[in-house]
Amino acid sequence: MRLLQPLTFGPATAANRVMFGPHFTNLGDDDRRFTSRHTAYYERRARGGCGIIVTEGASVHDSDWPYERAPLAAGCGPGWAAIATACHAHGALVLASLDHAGGQGSSAYSQRELWAPSRVPEVNTREVPKWMEAEDIAAVVAGFGAAAATAVGAGCDGVEINAGQHSLVRQFLSGLTNHRDDVWGADRWLFASEVIEAVRAAVGDRVVGLRMSCDELAPWAGITPEQAPELAARLVGFGVDYVVVVRGSIYSAEKTRADVHEPTGYNIDVTRAVKAALGDTPVFLQGSVVDAGQAEWALEDGVCDGVEMTRAQLADPDLVAKVRDGLTPRPCLRCNQTCQVRDARNPIVTCVGEPTTGRETEDPDWYAPTAHARDVLVVGGGVAGMETARVAARRGHTVRLVERSDHLGGMAALTGPGGPLVEWLAACLADAGVEVLLGTDHTAARPGDVVVQCTGSQPGRRPYDVADGATVLDVVDVRRGTALPDGPIALFDPIGGPIAVALAEELGERAILITQDQIAGNELSRTGDLAPANVRLQQRGVQVERRAILRAVRPGEVELEDRFSGERRTLPAAALVDCGFRLPDDPLPGAAHQAGDCVAPRTIHEAVLEGRRVALAL
Repeated sequence: MRLLQPLTFGPATAANRVMFGPHFTNLGDDDRRFTSRHTAYYERRARGGCGIIVTEGASVHDSDWPYERAPLAAGCGPGWAAIATACHAHGALVLASLDHAGGQGSSAYSQRELWAPSRVPEVNTREVPKWMEAEDIAAVVAGFGAAAATAVGAGCDGVEINAGQHSLVRQFLSGLTNHRDDVWGADRWLFASEVIEAVRAAVGDRVVGLRMSCDELAPWAGITPEQAPELAARLVGFGVDYVVVVRGSIYSAEKTRADVHEPTGYNIDVTRAVKAALGDTPVFLQGSVVDAGQAEWALEDGVCDGVEMTRAQLADPDLVAKVRDGLTPRPCLRCNQTCQVRDARNPIVTCVGEPTTGRETEDPDWYAPTAHARDVLVVGGGVAGMETARVAARRGHTVRLVERSDHLGGMAALTGPGGPLVEWLAACLADAGVEVLLGTDHTAARPGDVVVQCTGSQPGRRPYDVADGATVLDVVDVRRGTALPDGPIALFDPIGGPIAVALAEELGERAILITQDQIAGNELSRTGDLAPANVRLQQRGVQVERRAILRAVRPGEVELEDRFSGERRTLPAAALVDCGFRLPDDPLPGAAHQAGDCVAPRTIHEAVLEGRRVALAL
C-alpha cells in the first residue's frame, strides 16, 4: 500500500504517510505545560504505527490563552522532549504545532485583551479584539521563532505553523478579518511570510510545515479554493517543507472537524488543486478521512502525498498496524461527542468507541488474561453487551451472548451514527468465538454461568396527558419499523439531542419538533452541530415549536404551553413520537453484574466503558 510507504519532506523521512494531527486535548496542567498524559497519548499512536505525530498547538506568546489547558510554548520544552523521546522509540517523527488564536481566542483565562489584525468581534463571545500595534506584531513574530527554537532544541523533528482554524496567521491573510489600511493590510501576506521566515531561521535544517485554510467558506471576502493554490505556492516559497490543506474560518468553526452529516474527504478537490500548484512539496489531505481505503485511493489518485487521520486514530490507536496486518480497525463514527473538547465543560479528549483514548496513564490493561476462566452469559446484545462479551472472551472466558430481538446493536443499531461500531463489534464476537443467540432471553442461563445484564432501557414516564384514542409512539418502536400515520407528526424532545432532530429531518414538512429550549437540538452544541442542525431543519421545512411544554395528546392534536407566558395552544398532529428520557430496564434475577443503559440510560461511551469494566471484574 502506498499509505504505508515512506514519505520524505524537507530533511526528514516518515516511515509512512499517516499523520496524527494537532487538536485540543485538555491533557495539560494548570501551568499550561505538556504532561505525562500527553506523552502516553502520543506514544500510544506511535506504537500503533503512525508515521507523523503533530502535537497539540502551543501558544507562541502569552497574549494568547484560548482555552484553560492550552499549552504555552515557553514552558513546553520538557514536555516536547518527553514526547519526542517516547515516539522516536517507535520510529515516528514528532512535529510541534505552533499557534496563536488571535481574535478567536478567549480573555477568560488571561484577563487581558485579545490580539487580532482588526476589530472583528469573536463569533461566539462577541468580544471585540485589540487592533495589533507594530510592537505587538513584532512580539508575536519573535514568539513564533522562539517557540520553534525551543521545540527543535527539545528534540522535535520540526514544527508546524497553524494558518488554519483559530489562527492569527490566517486572520492576517484573510479579507474577512484583516481590514487594516497600513502595510499589514496592504500586503496581507506580510505577517505569514515573516512568521515563516522567523521559524525557518530558528529551526535551521529541521522541518517546517504549514497547516493552511484553503477555503474559509466565506467567498465574499475570505480565502477561496480558487485562490488557495497560488496562496499556498507563495507561502511555500518562504521556507515551507509541506502543507496540510484544511478549511474553515471565524464564521465556520464547526466545518473544521465536520461530523457525520458531511461526507468524508470533503477537502479532496481543493487538496488536489493545491498539490498541482506545489510541485514536489508534499501535500497532506485532511477532512474526515477515517477509512484507510479512502486514504489509499487519495494517494493513488494523486490527490495528496500524505493523509491526516486524526480521529481515526482516536478511535483506534493501532490503525496503521492493523492496516499493515490486514485487520479491520475500530471505526471512527465521526460523532464528535467526546473528541471535541473545547467547551465550557472542559472535558479530556476521548472516544466513544475507545474510552482509553486520553486515559492511557490510568486505564488498566483491559485484555489481561484471566487466571480463572468462567462461563459467562451476557444478556442483551446492545453495545454494552457486545463489548462485555468481546473483552471477556479475549481475556479467556467462555462467553455466550443472548439477545431477545432478531438483531444485535440495541439503540445504536436503530438511531444515530453507531452502526459501523455495531458491525465491527459483531465481527469481533465471531472472531473471538462468542456464541451469539438471537431471539433468546435470560432464561438460557445454565448452572454455573456468571450472568451479566446489559438489557438497556425502557420508555420513561410521560409528563403529559394522553387521551383515549390518541396515538403516542416511542421513538425506539418507530426506529424498529412501527409505521407512522399520514399527516403531521409531533416529536416530543425534552432532551435536545440528536435522536429527535434526526427523525425530524427525515420527516421534513410533516414534522413538528417540540422543545422547551430557545433553539432546537440544544445539546448539539457539544458536538459542533447546533447551528448546522438548525439549518438542516429549516431547509427540510420542519416546524419547530420553541419554548413549548407538551401538556396533552388527543386524537388528531397536541396541546402545548408556552414555558414563559403559560399560554396554551393546540396544533394538529396525527401522532406523537416520544423522544424523551428513558429509564433503566428492570433488574434481572441472578445477574451478578450490570453494564450500560440498564444501569442508567446514557451514551455509547458509557456502554463501552462499563462493558470493559465488567469484563475485567469477572
